Amino acid sequence: GETVVDLGCGAGFDVFNVANKVGASGRAIGVDMNKDMIFKARDLAAKSGKSNVEFVQTQITNIALDSGIADCIISNCVINLVPEEEKQLVFNEMFRLLKPGGRVAISDILAKKPLPARIRSNIALYVGCVAGASQVAEYERYLSAAGFKDTLITDSGSDLKFSTYLDVLNQDKREMDSCRSHSGTNGCSSCCGSLSQLENEDLNEWVASFKIYAIKAL
Repeated sequence: GETVVDLGCGAGFDVFNVANKVGASGRAIGVDMNKDMIFKARDLAAKSGKSNVEFVQTQITNIALDSGIADCIISNCVINLVPEEEKQLVFNEMFRLLKPGGRVAISDILAKKPLPARIRSNIALYVGCVAGASQVAEYERYLSAAGFKDTLITDSGSDLKFSTYLDVLNQDKREMDSCRSHSGTNGCSSCCGSLSQLENEDLNEWVASFKIYAIKAL
């Protein structure tokens, strides 16, 4: 019978999983800024016939939901995409939405140590949830500043398969460069960032998938 809010829900797959767990007396609410994703999620909800799901188009830095409605807030690899100067707002919103005793249970890519400029400035790695990663200590400060008292941040220990991700990006870049060379336009090096300098980089050395838990005090 709990109410769970998913920040950055996309097409709502995690929301539908939660809806099954909270049952008919609970609510699963997905929020996302992308109207196309929300449209798709609502379409899937209509086809599923589930009455305990809801999708709201809104920024996660200023969520269009009432305060104190959530028992739990979840999110999967989304907060690292928020600009650094706005991340505190996301944690403030989590705290606002939660009931006393409410829980945060999110997954995100965090930096193990300060990221070098070659990674921070790479647009392809930003989209890939790497370049915008905060350090663990920064996450702890965000949670504390928002008002959370009991926090736990743990490395999941999983291999993030960045070599496969870079291989795909390089293949896409080669295909785009080939097409544009025939049309007389420039390649995509400016938008994809310099991938060649990352070919021998083990990104697992710099970032990892972390589980973040916190509780709003009673």
